Amino acid sequence: MDNNSDIYDAQFVKSVFDKCSEKYILFSYFCSLGFTERWRKQCISNMPVLPTKNATGYDLMAGTGELWPHLLKYYPALAKIMAVDISTGMHKIAMRRLHKMRADKIDFIEDNILESKLQENSADFIVSTFGLKTFNRSQHAILAKLVAKTLKPGGVFSFIEASDPKGWILRPLYLFYLKLFLPLIEKVFLKGAQDFSMIGKYSMNFGNANEFAMMLHDEGLEVVYKKYFFGCATGVVGKKLIT
Repeated sequence: MDNNSDIYDAQFVKSVFDKCSEKYILFSYFCSLGFTERWRKQCISNMPVLPTKNATGYDLMAGTGELWPHLLKYYPALAKIMAVDISTGMHKIAMRRLHKMRADKIDFIEDNILESKLQENSADFIVSTFGLKTFNRSQHAILAKLVAKTLKPGGVFSFIEASDPKGWILRPLYLFYLKLFLPLIEKVFLKGAQDFSMIGKYSMNFGNANEFAMMLHDEGLEVVYKKYFFGCATGVVGKKLIT
């Protein structure tokens, strides 16, 4: 990585996830001890009930589509999931994973979400897992406005992100895992590409979802801030009020 690189630049983020896309699913599952999958499930289970059974909505920063099975299990009558991600590599992996029974339910949009022209009041739901960390504070503000604009009145949302568990007694061990263990595993098994270790850097810079929760609230949304496993992940859930 170039020390002068802006790690929040859209093309830099795209490059990181394009490079690690082929091994992302396996690496993230085993190196998180399965917690990423647990948190995806909690992202959906903690979301307020959808306003309609045949809902249409967005999975933002959708990655390889690992959230879709949980979403469709909870809401089998969903009309459409519109998945948005900037990474071509993630897009390709996600498309390979589409089973026949899901193919008609999912549209994939390869795009930088911060520049996407999503239709106003078009979504019954918006979900996202592990994408918030790839944005800085000003980009979070843009995203909060987009969520508020895109949701229909009564529409619901849920975001979850790996976070820094400040105040937790085992935080030093967690930091060791992010700062030293992940890069070591990458160096030994992934030829030191320095792509997966960026995930740890993004997570530490992110902190937690509390500030993003306040941004969503400032946009007029009903928001609840959530902590998962002592704050190793945090998230927001809520809805757009019917006025």
